[in-house]
Amino acid sequence: MSVVKMAHPNDPRAEITKALGSLDGIDIFHNQVLAVVYIRPEKTAGGIIMPDIAGGTRSEDKWQGKVGLIVKTGKNAFVDPSGVWFEGEKLGVGDWIFFRSSDGWMITVNGVLCRILDDTVIRGKLDHPDRIS
Repeated sequence: MSVVKMAHPNDPRAEITKALGSLDGIDIFHNQVLAVVYIRPEKTAGGIIMPDIAGGTRSEDKWQGKVGLIVKTGKNAFVDPSGVWFEGEKLGVGDWIFFRSSDGWMITVNGVLCRILDDTVIRGKLDHPDRIS
């Protein structure tokens, strides 16, 4: 199965950052990560409109989305003195990540859907959010 390329009039990272606004006054504790859930755009690069109705593809991203953008981390996130968990991998604010949707606590921050995840349940990092669906 090939990757469905989505139409992005603007950089998705910039759009998420703009929609989220300021995170001043919000602190994330311990080894936790705040990630905005990636909701695919309405249209594919080929012009196909994705449904946004109950049970539709885009609505399902809200509940089953597996990709997110890290927007804030706890001070111990991705810190492992033993070197076992992250093996030198560097993750931080602005990185696209993927995870099992059931591993995160769903919350809304400034009207934007997010998940709070323990750093150890993040399965990997990717260069563009459309690579995983």
